[in-house]
Amino acid sequence: MSRSTVATSLSAKLLLLTILFVLLAEVLIYTPSIARFRMSYLEERLAAAHIAALSVEAAPDLMVTKELQAKLLAYTGTHVIDLIQPGARVYMLSSPMPPRVDAVYDLRGTGMGMQFVDAGNALWLALEGALGGALGPRDRVIRVIDRSPNDPAQRVEVTMDERPLIDAMLDFSRRILAVSVAISLIAAILVYVTLHALLVRPMRRLTAEVVAFRRDPDGAPPLVPGSRSDEIGVAERELAAMQGTVRAALRQRERLATLGTAVAKINHDLRGILSTASLLSERLTESADPEVRRVTPRLVASLDRAVELCSQTLSFTRDGVLPLSPAPTDLHRLAEETGAEVLATARPDGGRVEAEWINDIPAGTLAQVDAAQLGRALVNLGRNAVQAGADRVRLSAQAGRAGALTLTIADNGPGLAPRARENLFQPFAGSARAGGIGLGLAIAREVLRAHGGDLRLVESDAAGTAFALDIPQCNADTDPVAVAAHKSFVSH
Repeated sequence: MSRSTVATSLSAKLLLLTILFVLLAEVLIYTPSIARFRMSYLEERLAAAHIAALSVEAAPDLMVTKELQAKLLAYTGTHVIDLIQPGARVYMLSSPMPPRVDAVYDLRGTGMGMQFVDAGNALWLALEGALGGALGPRDRVIRVIDRSPNDPAQRVEVTMDERPLIDAMLDFSRRILAVSVAISLIAAILVYVTLHALLVRPMRRLTAEVVAFRRDPDGAPPLVPGSRSDEIGVAERELAAMQGTVRAALRQRERLATLGTAVAKINHDLRGILSTASLLSERLTESADPEVRRVTPRLVASLDRAVELCSQTLSFTRDGVLPLSPAPTDLHRLAEETGAEVLATARPDGGRVEAEWINDIPAGTLAQVDAAQLGRALVNLGRNAVQAGADRVRLSAQAGRAGALTLTIADNGPGLAPRARENLFQPFAGSARAGGIGLGLAIAREVLRAHGGDLRLVESDAAGTAFALDIPQCNADTDPVAVAAHKSFVSH
């Protein structure tokens, strides 16, 4: 596996995301931790200051020597200590020259949000000082006010340098960072190893099986599913079942392709023989025998149907995926041309069709379709109607959503038989008319689906049959149904 493949693999992404998520969790933990550390540090200073201030109460005349004051202030790390008792008595310890206070922090009633802000400001000012910012290297002096941790009834106020507090916060941050990195690495490794064993390795195996099966469906070894009951196990079993189904379908397809080639060759020769027989049969109409002249039209019609069977079978086996050449097409004109071809169809008994073709598609109705293929579908539907006994076929159009168009072809024939409805669009499985071969509707549906639409049966009863031809997103130079045509629809 190449370096670029490893870098973009699922394992590398999993490892990186695990580290990032653990670090993010540590950052979320660090924020309240550093705020709590700062509060604890100040509370310790206030508690120590309270104890130091009590030395004033034990001193004669409540006066502490300068030497003792200096020791107590150095011990507590402060410059000034004020202890205010409930009786308004104040015990105070102070250095000879107290420094100027830069900031005052009253911790009484300070919420967690303000603690976050104060801790963040302290670290930010320390960073500015380290980088030579506005404050420069000078340390701040702060005054802290809070109730005594030892006795909440008493208030303690201390003036102290902020630098020791910041140094302690930075040291705490370094320890947190070290622990976070260690936890992140350990957690990332454990999560990576676990997920790699549970997910990545089985997924890699499934991917390799899919790739091998795509390259050589017959030569690839069959997948042996494991005993897992989770989603990976289900995927393995479903993939194994799918491989078996696809292999069987491919073998069946090969057999059908071989059979189709043989049938195509036979049909080609048979069509030539039948065409010759049809031409010769027409001479029987000149026979002196009246019985021969009477049965000759039926014989010719039977031969024509046999030729039609061979032609449609050849067309169906040869087409495969229909090649379309869409272009702006006048559907009204196409319907007129289709009607002329349909009315030229011979009836099963050899007679000419006597039917009315009603073209209700408004003039100027344009659609981006393959005129030859769509006309082929309309001819198949129209022929089915007139050969089934209809004497009136009506073709109309209706605008749909998003530029779609629906053509409706309706007849007044006897309707479809139950068997024909069950296998309506199945090739060779049934026919919508007596004597049919069951390819006309199948081919028409393939044409519509090649355009991205569909052919569907709207209704069929004793009053007639109606099919709908859905053509989606028929973009043309104008709307699928022109403005005038649309007004015609509304008026109807």
